[in-house]
Amino acid sequence: MTIIFTEPPHVLKLLAHTVRWQIVTALAQSDYRVQELEARLARPQNLVSYHLRLLREDGLVGERRSSADGRDAYYTLHLDSLRTAYQAGGTALHPALACVTRPETAPERPYRILFLCTHNSARSQLAEGIMRVMGGERVEVFSAGNQVTAVHPFAIRAAAERGIDISQQHAKAMDDFVGQPFDAIITVCDRVREVCPVFPGDPPQIHWSLPDPTAVTGTEAEQYQAFLNTAQELATRIDYWLKRL
Repeated sequence: MTIIFTEPPHVLKLLAHTVRWQIVTALAQSDYRVQELEARLARPQNLVSYHLRLLREDGLVGERRSSADGRDAYYTLHLDSLRTAYQAGGTALHPALACVTRPETAPERPYRILFLCTHNSARSQLAEGIMRVMGGERVEVFSAGNQVTAVHPFAIRAAAERGIDISQQHAKAMDDFVGQPFDAIITVCDRVREVCPVFPGDPPQIHWSLPDPTAVTGTEAEQYQAFLNTAQELATRIDYWLKRL
């Protein structure tokens, strides 16, 4: 039998570099700014920026200006894009490597998760509702803000389109949860990340840099679409996060 040799898939060559692998590993945990990646990787900023650019050019990493400080940018790993490219790389070697899954196992007790954003009106409320449904008995989930208002009607509507009812949820103050133990704190707002308190046991603080759908202007349809986009982004991130359990 003749063996046909081909070039390794581009994604595998891209991830084979130590610095790029370290960046992807860090961004698989949380969104970070370039200076934070520099500190975590113990690498000079110009080197980290160079490899971030290569990952961005291939669509594996995205960049978004911070809503807390427009001079900063948060970098996000596009997990769906990485998964598609990585699985295609496996398929190129052998069809049986196209997709490897592991059975879900229930934790000994529910994971306690707290989502935080500024007003606890949209992003964190959607995250709470989506996580509760997708996580089921594996999670115990809450949300709060540091300048609470009320749950936005578009958030309720966007969740309902996914078959999730958050109409009974209400805005809660972040201070109400200080002193309670959590397994993970997930900030979905750049501003609230800067003022996130320390919780007992110092649980992991994960950041998902999401734009505020309530800040979108334009027609009602355009404003509502921002909520649908936020719900979709949260569902994707929560799906991957739950797989880590």
